[in-house]
Amino acid sequence: MAVLSGVSRCLLLVSLALLPAVSMGMDSIGNYCAGTSYAGNNKAVASISYVLADLVTTASTGGFATSSAGKGDKAIYGLAQCRRDVSAGDCAACLADAAKQLPSACSYSADARIWYDYCFVRYENADFIGQTDTDAGVILVNTQAMDNAKAFEKAVGKTVGKATAQASAAGSAGLGRDKEQYTPFVSVYALAQCTQDLAPLACAQCLSTAVSRFGQYCGAQQGCQINYSSCRVRYEIYPFYFPLAGAGTAATDMTKYNKIVVHP
Repeated sequence: MAVLSGVSRCLLLVSLALLPAVSMGMDSIGNYCAGTSYAGNNKAVASISYVLADLVTTASTGGFATSSAGKGDKAIYGLAQCRRDVSAGDCAACLADAAKQLPSACSYSADARIWYDYCFVRYENADFIGQTDTDAGVILVNTQAMDNAKAFEKAVGKTVGKATAQASAAGSAGLGRDKEQYTPFVSVYALAQCTQDLAPLACAQCLSTAVSRFGQYCGAQQGCQINYSSCRVRYEIYPFYFPLAGAGTAATDMTKYNKIVVHP
């Protein structure tokens, strides 16, 4: 965990407040807020601000970080992670925007989480580091369905299966990607990722839970993503992960998806 001086923390927090909105590719796709609001608690707000600043500083260079501030029942714990296929610049910009938006989006709630295409940031007043968490999440389901549902779902299962196997393998840093041909003109692209605090077995369990929800939420839709706090799984019929191929796009066009926020 990086240690920031008081001056460095102040400068970073000022820079986050002044930062303009990032590009469309890094707009938030959803957030989850729970617990008591700490908005009037100066010590808790200071701890949250420290944790977010520390996460941005450390994860901007390494793609992943955990942090904490305070002691005992007044402690705040945080985690930040970028998708490992995005550039360092996009990672840093995404994290900065997440740290800027999260406190206001959740009114300094005791448990706050925010998801982007490129990154994920959370903090909580309980130590969650190293634990699999599939209780809360954001699910995006494309509004358009594919013909021949059974064949398409089989193709999705094959592609997602390879991506999740990669992500849960030792040494993968929790990321897996795959592309499989569905028809001569359509391919299925899949990405799976776990937060790096999880061991390979815990990662595999998280991804298995996410994939098990496909039948409930995704069906034969053209695209679907299940984003939990410990892992995410996504498939599309266009390239969306880096390096982009052909007519791919890394940004999720939210006008083409239905959003479902799940919670405990």
